[in-house]
Amino acid sequence: MAYFWFKAFHLVGIVVWFAGLFYLVRLFIYHVEADEQPEPACTILKNQYQLMEKRLYSIITTPGMLVTVAMAIGLLTTEPEVLKQGWLHVKLAFVVLLLGYHHYCKRLMRQLEKNECKWSSQQLRALNEAPTVMLVAIVLLAVFKNNLPTNATVWAIFGMIVAMAATIQLYAKKRRLDKERLMAQVPQE
Repeated sequence: MAYFWFKAFHLVGIVVWFAGLFYLVRLFIYHVEADEQPEPACTILKNQYQLMEKRLYSIITTPGMLVTVAMAIGLLTTEPEVLKQGWLHVKLAFVVLLLGYHHYCKRLMRQLEKNECKWSSQQLRALNEAPTVMLVAIVLLAVFKNNLPTNATVWAIFGMIVAMAATIQLYAKKRRLDKERLMAQVPQE
């Protein structure tokens, strides 16, 4: 019975953790884009985003991560033999990358707070897709275990990354064209 409790709360932790990670970097994007606003809007927006980022990281994202990891450890105590399986080693490698991403977000948050962040909003949009790729890989490994069709999976993930990169580029182009149209409509003095 303990296995099912650990698994249920492991899944809850994953949902909370990823929701936090997805929204956190989205807030970073808005935080960086606030620099495009005139004062006092720029300062007001940056202060608000900073507050939201801190709360999201501390109250939702990090507790979600801690629940996920604690429940995973609980799961492993109920099934220690799974530690010998290759799929779990690969999955744990992705989890380690995800933990690094989580802590890197804290570093970016501190840089944004000090106005030292060098990332553009477009670069942050690309960074925001990293947990999606890791989530897909982790879920596929957890579901298929040692039966994961690796060739198809690698190509599918590669295709997903290419599609994400293309979407980010198209969105950047759309924003640039919208800005140019808006500037063309402003009467010249």
